Amino acid sequence: MWVYRLKGSPWELDPLIPELFARGARGLEEREGEILAYFPAPQDLPYGGVWEAFPDEDWLEAWRRDLKPVEAGPFLVLAPWHSWEGEGIPLVIEPGMAFGTGHHETTRLALAALARHLRPGEKVLDLGTGSGILAIAAARLGGEAVGVDVDGSVLPQAEANARQNGVSVRFLLGSLEEARPLGPFGLVVANLFAELHRDLAPLYPEALAPGGRLLLTGILKEKAPLVREALAGAGLGPLEEAAEGEWVLLAYRR
Repeated sequence: MWVYRLKGSPWELDPLIPELFARGARGLEEREGEILAYFPAPQDLPYGGVWEAFPDEDWLEAWRRDLKPVEAGPFLVLAPWHSWEGEGIPLVIEPGMAFGTGHHETTRLALAALARHLRPGEKVLDLGTGSGILAIAAARLGGEAVGVDVDGSVLPQAEANARQNGVSVRFLLGSLEEARPLGPFGLVVANLFAELHRDLAPLYPEALAPGGRLLLTGILKEKAPLVREALAGAGLGPLEEAAEGEWVLLAYRR
């Protein structure tokens, strides 16, 4: 067994995940700033990664052993093979098929912020849903959740994750324009990158109900000023900021 180690940011790596599986990856591990794809043998891949021989042991068992549950706010993010007993809200997410397993700081920031800001019964939009983890978390907190993504290949896995967690979430192909007819939303959560938040800033108020809140992450600390400026220009007011490592979450209100 061989490991293909590929470094990059979440928005750079996320689109490559379905391609790696299509090229024969048997499993994938998401870590901070990189992904590890497991293959039976090395091959010529165009992504600039590095091949490493994997030790002679059951690679799947080793991968499962090393993938630990993650705490984020009141949530405990688990893979389907993890056992769980105790306090907290479990979120069972199949790892590897789409970005969003709870192991990245931006996902943890968004999960904790959802718990602080979501009001049971309100409509919640998860923009760029990926694995569906944030929409599922919103549903577990009592929200009426909608998840949208421009990558249609992730939606079946998001739907499967919602079923695994016993919640009803509506998933759509698209972005804000496709989701807006289902609003307005009391809460919009988006784990995207700073430049995309800047470009979407004029559209965010149109998706929010009066008094609605916006939870934005995927933002590197040094790029937070351009997002703040764009949100202020769109007439949104700041609520709070949170940070973990080099990443920040910005909360704003319409």
